Amino acid sequence: MLASIQPKVNLRSRAATEKSDMDTHDLLTMGEVTRRSGYAASAVRYYESQGLIQARRSAGGQRTFERSVLRRLAFIRAAANVGLSLDEIKAELDCLPGDRTPTKADWARMSKHWRRRLEEQIHALERLRDNLDSCIGCGCLSLQRCRISNPNDAAAAQSAGAAYLPKVLRRDPPRRRA
Repeated sequence: MLASIQPKVNLRSRAATEKSDMDTHDLLTMGEVTRRSGYAASAVRYYESQGLIQARRSAGGQRTFERSVLRRLAFIRAAANVGLSLDEIKAELDCLPGDRTPTKADWARMSKHWRRRLEEQIHALERLRDNLDSCIGCGCLSLQRCRISNPNDAAAAQSAGAAYLPKVLRRDPPRRRA
């Protein structure tokens, strides 16, 4: 009997034994980045559009990312959690080298830039906490009627909202970039 030829179906563009560009450059797909970072794909695309992270395009047009993007995304989350704006986060990330994966020394150098900001924020929060304790102790619980913190409702002339909130703790609404 004659031996029959069996076709072998390989749906990949390259054989499984060949190294692809993804293996060689250790690139991650959007799905891998979202799974490992905890961010939604829309957030990853937004951060890319704002210049906080960089993506490459595969031959098929799909976004791929260097593995170091995971550290950048972790920094973005940590910095946002302590109150840095996206503009401030971008300024800090711009201090990192763009042509290579940042080293531990690069990250340490960058963290010195925002350490002062964090210390100011901690100090402002401590003052806010201490003032809150004294305000609750007075019993009025109303800045409009409080004779100590806001005599004659002077704060109304300053601005709407939390006029006495320290500037370092204020969050302006996000701006849309063109």
